[in-house]
Amino acid sequence: MTVEELVKLPKIELHCHLDGSLSREFIQARLQRDVAPEELCVTQQCASLAEYLEKFALPGTCLMDEEGLFGAGYDVLRTMSRENVCYAEIRFAPLLSVTEQMDTSAVIAALLKGLEKGKQDFGVAYQVIVCAMRHHSEEQNIRMIQAACEFLGAGVCAADLAGAEAQYPMSLFMGLFQQVKAMGMPFTIHAGECQDVRNIVQAVQAGAGRIGHGIAMRMDQAVQRKVRDAQIGVEMCPISNLQTKAVQDPKQYPLREFLDAGILVSINTDNRTVSSSSMTKELAFIQNTYGISDREIKQLMHHAAETAFLGNEAKKNLHEKLAEI
Repeated sequence: MTVEELVKLPKIELHCHLDGSLSREFIQARLQRDVAPEELCVTQQCASLAEYLEKFALPGTCLMDEEGLFGAGYDVLRTMSRENVCYAEIRFAPLLSVTEQMDTSAVIAALLKGLEKGKQDFGVAYQVIVCAMRHHSEEQNIRMIQAACEFLGAGVCAADLAGAEAQYPMSLFMGLFQQVKAMGMPFTIHAGECQDVRNIVQAVQAGAGRIGHGIAMRMDQAVQRKVRDAQIGVEMCPISNLQTKAVQDPKQYPLREFLDAGILVSINTDNRTVSSSSMTKELAFIQNTYGISDREIKQLMHHAAETAFLGNEAKKNLHEKLAEI
């Protein structure tokens, strides 16, 4: 497909972090100063995930009151509408925005109001994934997810586990997600972004509906079969994964390997601003770099529809929208 055709293509995005995807215009308006691109975006010289994560400090300061959260939700859907994203699951960590003036419920409610206004103005359907953070205590994360459960089915669709995977492996969070499962909250897990396939195996054992990144199961056919047979979606973020050195060389990126293994792969931006990316850019990149065909691009979108945290009727509607192209 040409870039123009990719822009027009109805798109679904399942792995998009709010703080890493705020537009420069929004951040400048919130901070009331000029912000240089290098303050927000990594360069090709990015050496590690740790360096990548440094870019989140500035946008995080824009999410510390209800006005900022409302504006952020509106801003991200405005950006997505420019390239015909029809449905998005947007994730954020509510506890990072909690203040004396705003508890977890107020934080989530403010973001949902901004997203709802964005949906009305731009026509992008959305749901929110709340991120438990690896560096927070189990008690903090459980309280956050309990608060988020109040919004389940009313804007919130799932939970996630994010943060420094190498420092805080999945084995530390099996009890947490046993409780999340008992609450009836679906979840995805950031797993396999670092080179430890055990995090993916344990995420599957915990009952994750999707895996974020999943790179560590490259060349591991047994784990790939486990993920495929369980119909677990794998949210791949090619440009971000290469920037953070999840793989050292583009030739090692396992997109083709996972597709050929029958895994329900979706393509996502991860962080639109930090990675200077968009869904259009990601799709053009995988076509040019990995020979992904037009038919496979559409297949990837159907994978996203199938693994979205939606009911069967809503999934059917997304599949029908994609079938029109």
